[in-house]
This record gives sequence, structure tokens and C-alpha cells, in this order.
Amino acid sequence: MRLLHTSDWHLGRAFHRVNMLGAQAEFIGHLVTTVREREVDAVVVSGDVYDRAVPPLAAVELFDDALHRLADLGVPTVMISGNHDSARRLGVGAGLIDRAGIHLRTEPSGCGTPVVLKDDHGDVVFYGLPYLEPALVKDEFGVEKAGHESVLAAAMDRVRADLAARARGTRSVVLAHAFVTGGEASDSERDITVGGVAAVPAGVFDGVDYAALGHLHGCQTITERVRYSGSPLAYSFSEADHRKSMWLVDLDAAGAVTAERIDCPVPRALARIRGPLEELLADPGLARHEGAWVEATLTDPVRPADPMARLTERFPHTLSLAFDPERAPDDPDVSYARRLAGRSDQQIAEDFVAHVRGAGPDEDEQGVLRDAFDAVRADAAVKEVAR
Repeated sequence: MRLLHTSDWHLGRAFHRVNMLGAQAEFIGHLVTTVREREVDAVVVSGDVYDRAVPPLAAVELFDDALHRLADLGVPTVMISGNHDSARRLGVGAGLIDRAGIHLRTEPSGCGTPVVLKDDHGDVVFYGLPYLEPALVKDEFGVEKAGHESVLAAAMDRVRADLAARARGTRSVVLAHAFVTGGEASDSERDITVGGVAAVPAGVFDGVDYAALGHLHGCQTITERVRYSGSPLAYSFSEADHRKSMWLVDLDAAGAVTAERIDCPVPRALARIRGPLEELLADPGLARHEGAWVEATLTDPVRPADPMARLTERFPHTLSLAFDPERAPDDPDVSYARRLAGRSDQQIAEDFVAHVRGAGPDEDEQGVLRDAFDAVRADAAVKEVAR
């Protein structure tokens, strides 16, 4: 069976205020063409179909167009909700849509109930594990402590139990939306840290033939059977070096996996340039970036006059301008944002405690802070679901 694995469409998202709907529509067209020309047997979409819980109407219309075009091809599609989606909204009408071969899996309770497809060698079962917010699903899965690893492990226990009851040789695919250990993040994913730990081990997915992952925006191979497709478009300058693609996956009669990357259309190249303004304007080596979307970081010791106007004369698609004067790390003028770069909320809070009282929090106090951050995250998730 030949699968096309994609995820993280983020329909409705802009790129530094640039409307991306046209590029997203071009990707949908490319997806449909690939399904037809490469004789794909099933499409899997591993979450974050939309960019937010209440997407704009134009994004909903594009999603509707994608569903109709996939249904017209007669190729089954399995989709799960991600942490950016409203599971309840995305799942509306799932029962009816299911009849058209579009299988939406947004309910945690359905993790152990697969979509069953067939080929010449027998059944292939697809288990959809939507994004599992630990604080909201821990009771559903009967885990004592909310955490990504515990709820995902419990969901996979249901998968393995169902698979064990099926005919010998049944092949299996899991769709999941999670941060798996070994994956490389970018700046455009929403943080899903809970209890100070976001990542789950790849071994959680042991026992299935292929795990089609979503959440991280870079295409990457965790193991031969556990892969991220990444987002089809870049949504931050941290993705400037990404090769945006989908996985074309073949499952043979014994469940062995072979995979090929299918490149996605690139609306415009991305470039990150850095240095004093005058050097950026004069450097002939930067000519290749003159047609790209540009993020410029100026290192002049004193902020130059009209920097954006001058930059756009050479780089007309400059979208982001930052200032980072070259200074020693211990210079008191180093920006607050720069000092906090790369530090989690938990670490920042612990540093604040140490600054105020002269000693950092002990283990119990660290637990209190961690529980407080988790409670805020859970409350935000509940409010988003209820919107």
C-alpha cells in the first residue's frame, strides 16, 4: 500500500503579515496531483490542519475544497486534529464525511478504533491519535499524572490491544501529533511542554509498522518507521534551511517500509542576513537573496537612520528587521530578550526566585512552579476548546 504522509498545513496562517492562502492553495493542488500521478492508495494528515481553533472563512473554504478534491479521486484520507486545531470543530460532520472516504479522527476515545483499508495483501489499519492535551485526557486514559508520555503510552496500549486481536499479518499505521525525542524544533511550533517535559520516546510507537507524525515543521526521520513530514510551507525564518516535502511511503506485504521525499512548491525563498547595514547593502555575495523574503539583523553599534527603507531598496521583500549590536555577553546593555533567549518559562521563573531572595527554589518549590505553569496551560486549552 502506498501512503502520502503530510501534516501541519496551518491553513489561514500568515508569514510575517504576508497572506499565505494562495501558497496553501497551490500546495493543495500539488498534493492532489501527487496523489493522482503517483498512484497513492491513502493520504494521512497528522494534525494542525488549521492554524487556530477558529480559522478564518477563507481557510475553511480551502479545507472544504481539499476534501472535495480528495474525495473525487476516490483515495481514502485519514486526518487527525493537532494542538492548533479545535478538535470539536474539525470533527463536526465526521460521520457523514466518513462515507466519502475522508476519515476525521479527533476524539481521544477513538484511539483504539482504526480505519480499515485493504490491498492485495490484506488489511492495513490506521489508528488516529489526535493531539492529546494531558490535563484534559488523563481521566479518559486512566493515568494518575498528566504527562505527554503517559497519555500517549496509554493510547498506544489501546492500539496494540486492538491490533493483537486482528488477523496475523495485519499491517498498521499510527497518526500522532506529538514532540518525539530526537526531533528538531523550529520557531513556528506552539510549545506543548507539560510538567517540564515535552518530548516522548520513539519507543512509544513500538509494535506498529509506520508512525506518521505531525507537530514539528521540519521533515525528519526519527527511525525508519517513525517520521515527521514537516509543514508544507515555511512559517518562520528558522525554517530557512528546510526542504519542504511530504513522505511517499510504501508498505509491502510484510509491513516493511520504504520512503521517498516529495518536494512541495516554494512560493519564495527565505534568507537570514546579518551584519552592519552598510555591509549588507554593499556585499555582492548577497545578490542571490534580493528576490527572497528576508530577515535582517543589524549589528551596528548605533542604530542607523531609516534602516528598513534602505534595506528594501536592495531587498524589496524584507519582512523582519532586528537589532543586535555586537557586545560582550556581560555588557549591561545586552537586551533582556537576548538574555532570556532559549530559556523556558520554568527556568525564567526559577531565575527570578534566585534573583529576589539570593537562592534558587528547592525541589518542592520547583514542583509548585511546574504545577502552576501546567495549570495555566490546561486552563488555556479548556478555554480554547470552549470557544
